[in-house]
Amino acid sequence: MDLFKEDNDQILKNYITPFKEIVAYEVLWSKKNTSFKTLSNLFLKNPGKRPSDFVSLNEIKEYESIIKEIIFNKEIEYHTNLLINSTLDYPTKLKDAKEPVEVLYYSGDLDYLHNKSIAIVGTRNPSTEGLKRTTKLVQLLVKDNFTIVSGLAKGIDTQAHKTAINMKGKTIAVIGTPLNKFYPKPNEELQKYIAKNHLLISQVPFFRHMKQSINGNRLFFPERNKTMSALTEATVIIEAGETSGTLIQARAALHQGRKLFILESCFHNKNLTWPKRFLDKGAIRVKDYNDIKNALL
Repeated sequence: MDLFKEDNDQILKNYITPFKEIVAYEVLWSKKNTSFKTLSNLFLKNPGKRPSDFVSLNEIKEYESIIKEIIFNKEIEYHTNLLINSTLDYPTKLKDAKEPVEVLYYSGDLDYLHNKSIAIVGTRNPSTEGLKRTTKLVQLLVKDNFTIVSGLAKGIDTQAHKTAINMKGKTIAVIGTPLNKFYPKPNEELQKYIAKNHLLISQVPFFRHMKQSINGNRLFFPERNKTMSALTEATVIIEAGETSGTLIQARAALHQGRKLFILESCFHNKNLTWPKRFLDKGAIRVKDYNDIKNALL
């Protein structure tokens, strides 16, 4: 739902319910032991309920001005909108996640969520060959009308987004920070461009992120990988180390019934044990593009 169709005062008057739900969701996250798991359990046990059903009106009023200031901050250069579970425009495929996200913040073209899409993920410190493989693969996928989804991290993610844009394709960035933060900092302009011309998504609550420590906020990144997997038809791993966060998305993809593709080059790295492990669990070994194309088209 777009909160920026009119001036701010009129928006709050006309859209008080969705705005109230954003504030209520932020209130829920302000509580010490809140996590995606606890929230998922809360809403699963109370089907049809909204965030405002679990907080008081006084709590909503207490946080309203803080959240309003964040959401209507014109310095961000793009608009903050929201998706709430159980509403018509909420992507049903997110329900395949082990712990479905109740609220998503976004900026950009929401119709992208209805396109056939594939996630391209991998290390933040790729090899030269890894970057070349990313470019070639994304070029082929764009030609076959796939929307390219990635996490806007440096390395493979950045290469995937930029290649899709250069190819006049479509791209979705699922980030591990709130919409008003830029990480990594060198990708600030890329994030703004995607938000204005493509689609930017976050599940990270503004207020909790602002008040929480860096170590606490790191936990949001693996959670976004699970969401990224659920939003797409498949995930392709370009390169990843033994402890890479990419492997969290690999596990999520298999759990959610999504295709998981692993490039052949990963199997040739004798220092890696995870490629065979995931292959045994149902991943698809990719020797050339047809291995992906035949599995999806």
